[in-house]
Amino acid sequence: MPQAGNFSVRFWGVRGSIACSGPATARYGGNTSCLEVMCGDRRLIFDAGTGLRLLGDRLVAGDGPIEGDLFFSHTHFDHICGLPFFRPFFSPRDRYRLWAGHLLPDFTLRDVVRGMMAPPLFPVPPDIFRADMDYRDFRAGETLRPGPGIEIRTAPLNHPDRATGYRVEFAGRSLCYITDIAHTEGQRDKDLVAFVAGADAMVYDCTYTDAEYPLYRDYGHSTWQEGARIADAAGVGRLIVFHHDPSHDDAFMDGVAIEAEALRPGTIVAREGMVLTP
Repeated sequence: MPQAGNFSVRFWGVRGSIACSGPATARYGGNTSCLEVMCGDRRLIFDAGTGLRLLGDRLVAGDGPIEGDLFFSHTHFDHICGLPFFRPFFSPRDRYRLWAGHLLPDFTLRDVVRGMMAPPLFPVPPDIFRADMDYRDFRAGETLRPGPGIEIRTAPLNHPDRATGYRVEFAGRSLCYITDIAHTEGQRDKDLVAFVAGADAMVYDCTYTDAEYPLYRDYGHSTWQEGARIADAAGVGRLIVFHHDPSHDDAFMDGVAIEAEALRPGTIVAREGMVLTP
């Protein structure tokens, strides 16, 4: 049972773009984005990639009803494809609030989920869910308070079709979740620096390296080196390298870990199953 002041994050999916299985990605993990943040006994989930299925399997193995909040950075497929396979959604005793800040005024979150789970893409609609499902659309920039003592600041991110960054404040600590985002080479994003300033930890979109970036600058992602520069400029405590490119196998990520530690000591490369305290 989590303690009242417990503040922790567990990584259920750390990969970007598409899930990739096999021995070459076994150590860091091949599931797409999903984080579980515990604020005392309150569960916050960030993104619903394929890692969400594993989290759901663990949750239904416990006793009692399940309640939680699921926040989307955005609704590109790699960040939502775990939704139909999240077993707590099929339990009438459970309750979930689903939040998205990037869709208005063009779409609502409910419409996006319904469109994903529809022919010819999926065989059954979201009506099969039996949990109490509360869809909440907001505008990036708003401050959310999903539970006692929890404050979540939000900010728009530079990504195709828009995305939302989150800053979770709880028990005097702070964790920023910044994915998916593109940067301009040679320039710091002043709004982002202000948003993450002084955070204890920042999970950042480190899909590419600086050397790779010129080939992919229009794809809507960033680099681990830019993450380090943002963290330094903002006085962030710990940088967490996240959203690994599918072509970056374990050997490649080992190299990133060595270089990142040398450039910014204390930097961590996210792995599936890893648990951290901000």
